[in-house]
Amino acid sequence: MSSKDWLEKDFYAVLGVNRSASPDEIKKAYRKLARDLHPDRNPDNKEAEEKFKAASEAYDVLADDKKRKEYDEMRSLFGSGAFRRGARGGAGGAQFDPSDLFGGFSGAAGGAGADRRFGGTGFSDIFSSIFSGGQGAPGAARRGPQRGRDVETEVTLDFTQAVQGTTLPLTLRTPGACDTCRGSGAKPGTTPRACPKCHGSGLISSNQGSFSFSEPCRDCQGSGSIVDEKCAECRGTGGVTKTRTINVRFPAGVADGQRIRLSGRGEPGDRGGVAGDLYVQVKVRPDDLFGRSGDDLTLVVPITIVEAVLGTDLKVPTLDGPVTLRVPPGTPSGRKLRARGKGVVRKEGQAGDLIVTVDVQIPAGVSGEARDALEKFAKLTPPPGRERLEARLRRAG
Repeated sequence: MSSKDWLEKDFYAVLGVNRSASPDEIKKAYRKLARDLHPDRNPDNKEAEEKFKAASEAYDVLADDKKRKEYDEMRSLFGSGAFRRGARGGAGGAQFDPSDLFGGFSGAAGGAGADRRFGGTGFSDIFSSIFSGGQGAPGAARRGPQRGRDVETEVTLDFTQAVQGTTLPLTLRTPGACDTCRGSGAKPGTTPRACPKCHGSGLISSNQGSFSFSEPCRDCQGSGSIVDEKCAECRGTGGVTKTRTINVRFPAGVADGQRIRLSGRGEPGDRGGVAGDLYVQVKVRPDDLFGRSGDDLTLVVPITIVEAVLGTDLKVPTLDGPVTLRVPPGTPSGRKLRARGKGVVRKEGQAGDLIVTVDVQIPAGVSGEARDALEKFAKLTPPPGRERLEARLRRAG
């Protein structure tokens, strides 16, 4: 959407709502229009199609709190007549043409990340340029130190490493300052010179009517300096792709999917700017025995029918050595036992528990003495409540 669209189109009128309409009212109005004007309901109806597109365009702006605020401020500012040429000594008090403003930025911006709603220039950049005599122009920020870009990588840890914490070396290939020219871009023994066109400022100023605008100098690309003899290593850019190894400490208890931020370990800054950050995305391999629930570790341990009935002392592994848990007589399958402090140990010293789930194993078949013993056991220990069932069956028979 062009910058003039924001000034010339009344998105509230398109949706048929007031400027004070709530988000729900805006959504309701849009849905009704979208339903009535949808091309599927109006085949070969160009007028309905155009209205449908206009409603979608209006909703895209008004449904977004940030866009709506910028739109309201912009319409209010220009609609109030604040930008009339006569107001600043212009002749005749002619109405200010927004294209004069936005056209002045047609070559000033447009790199990755620029706000394209205003022809490649952000709303705040436009007005800071107007009221500060061009000091807030998009290219102005390029003159000073620039923060380096953030870098993201991914690391896979073993389950034990994630629970107990570990330090691992990471090898990265990222841009960095050229060692040959120390980031200047100039051949060793030479230095960059101040750009004669912008006199080292990195900006070129021009007047348009009552306003003064600034844009990055095209000769030096806004850097304020020109390299006559370029460094052979980096070809005048001042940066090269380097392989570097850093040691990263993963704290105890780091979880699968967690993102660790290492401040200042990203790409180096430009013209003396601070380095960006390094973000490490953690993946954790599952363990063949243990699971995890928050700071607790989980473990399923099979036991026999006899152990469940009579009780037993159960020896189970943990990540720092075995422990013995008491299985009380008559323990049902699925009962949970707790080994306190045997879970994830946090930096502050707090630790989770090991939760052991008892799984009573039922043999698929038995024979011989084992079968005889089980049959005798069944006769001697009928399940509770069986007598009432048998009594009911006798009465029914």
